[in-house]
Amino acid sequence: MGPQIRAEPSELIKKILVANRGEIAVRVVRACAEMGITSAAIYTDADRHALHVKKADEAYNVGPDPVGGYLNAHRIVNLAVAAGCDALHPGYGFLSENPQLAEICARRGIIYIGPSPEAIRAMGDKTLAREAMIKAGVPVVPGSEGNLKNAAEAVKLAKKIGYPVMLKATSGGGGRGIRRCNSEDELKRAYERVVSEATKAFGSAEVFLEKAIVNPRHIEVQVLGDKYGNVIHLFERDCSIQRRHQKLVEIAPSPQLSEAQRREVCGLGVLAAKTVHYQNAGTVEFLLDQDGKFYFMEMNTRLQVEHTITEQITGVDIVQEQINIAGGLPLSYRQDQIERRGYAIQFRINAEDPKNDFLPNYGRITRYYSPGGPGVRTDAAIYTGYEFPPHYDSMCAKLIVWALTWDKVIARGRRALMDMGVHGVKTTKPFHLEILNTPEFRGANFDTAFIEKHPELVNYSVHRPPQDLAAAIAAAVVAYHGL
Repeated sequence: MGPQIRAEPSELIKKILVANRGEIAVRVVRACAEMGITSAAIYTDADRHALHVKKADEAYNVGPDPVGGYLNAHRIVNLAVAAGCDALHPGYGFLSENPQLAEICARRGIIYIGPSPEAIRAMGDKTLAREAMIKAGVPVVPGSEGNLKNAAEAVKLAKKIGYPVMLKATSGGGGRGIRRCNSEDELKRAYERVVSEATKAFGSAEVFLEKAIVNPRHIEVQVLGDKYGNVIHLFERDCSIQRRHQKLVEIAPSPQLSEAQRREVCGLGVLAAKTVHYQNAGTVEFLLDQDGKFYFMEMNTRLQVEHTITEQITGVDIVQEQINIAGGLPLSYRQDQIERRGYAIQFRINAEDPKNDFLPNYGRITRYYSPGGPGVRTDAAIYTGYEFPPHYDSMCAKLIVWALTWDKVIARGRRALMDMGVHGVKTTKPFHLEILNTPEFRGANFDTAFIEKHPELVNYSVHRPPQDLAAAIAAAVVAYHGL
C-alpha cells in the first residue's frame, strides 16, 4: 500500500476555518482533529444546531441569511483573520470553485486549501478548459470552439455535428445549466432557457454546444498535485448511475473498465492536471462512449462528494493530503506507491421521496441509526432530533461500503442499507436497495441512462415481500380470523 500519510501538518497551518456546512464540514473537522489542527466552523441561524457546529473546536455565526451567510467571501475571510486562522478549507459547493475566494485569501494572508485562482478559472470556464485540453492532446467531445453568440449560431453548428447535442452553461456545474436537444426546434426553445439558468445560477450568460454522447459511461479520475510539479492519480471512479445529471451512486474503481482502459483514462487525468499546473486535489471527468473512446468533459477544482470511495480503495486520506499540499509540503506518495484494493460504493442518502419525483422531504429526524460492521463508513450531518432544514441540498448522509470483490461489496451494501435507519423524513435508501437488485448493476453493465431504462425503480416499497410470501401471510390472517 505504500507508507501511511503524514499525521503532522505543515508548520504553517495551526488553525483552519471550514467555510462550509453539513457532512463535508464534519469531514474536514475530523481531519483537523487527527492532525492536531484547531478547527473553526461557520454557521447561519438555520444551522445553529448543526453537527459541524457541535464537532468543531470553535464556531462563528455568519448571520440570519441561511444561504447568503455561506456565500459572502469577504465576510468569511475577514472572520478567518479575526479568529486567528492560518488557512481556509472551502469544502464543496458554495464558494469552493470561486476564484475570488482564493484571491481574497491570498490578499489577507490566509492559506487557501485548494488550487490557485488561475487553475480554478482555467478549468471552471468550460470553453477555456476545452481549449487547454485540445492543446494538450486530451480528447474532447466535438463542439463549439468558444462561447455561442446566439441561437442561430447554435443551430448552424448543430446541423454540422449532428443531433442530439448538449447545450451547456460555460460556468456551470453540478448538473445545472445543461439541456439535451434532439432537434432544431428543441435547441431553439432550450437556448434562452439555458442562458437564463446560467445567468441566475452562475452569474454568466455564456453557453457552448457539444455533440451528445448517447448513453455514455461517466468515469472520473482523482488527482493530486503539489507546488513542486508532482501530479499523481488515485485511480478512477464510475459515476454512471445518475438522474438528471445528478449522481446517485458512485463506485471505485469502475467495474466496467479493462486494465488497459484504466491506464489510459488515469493517464489522461494526470495529463490534464499537469497542463494547467494543478495543485491540490481535483477530479478530471470523462465520458466513455459505446465504442470505448474517452472524451474530456470537465475538471472539478475541489474536493468531490465521492472522494470517500477513493480513500477506501487506496488508504489515502485526501483531505489531510489537501492540507499538507496547501501548507507547502510535497505529495506524501509517488505514483508507484499508490495501490488499489477491492471495490467501494457510495450511496447518497438524500431526504427525497423517490415515489414522488424525488421531491425533497425535510423535517425532524425522529430516529437515526448509523450502520456499522466491517467495511462500512458513514459520513453524515444528521442525528436523532435534528431538524433537517429546507434551505440546503437534500443530502443528509453518505453510506460507503468496501469489500474485496464486486459481489461482496454489493452484498455488504445491501446489508448496510438495511441496517441504516433514518426516520421522520423519507429518503432514497429504499431506492438504492432496488438498484442493487437489478441484473445490470449486479453484472456491472450500466451507463448514464440506467435510471431512464428502469422506470420501475420509482414504484416500489422496500418492505414489499415476495408474492408467494405475501399470499401466505394473507392466507394466515384469514385463517386466524376465521374469515
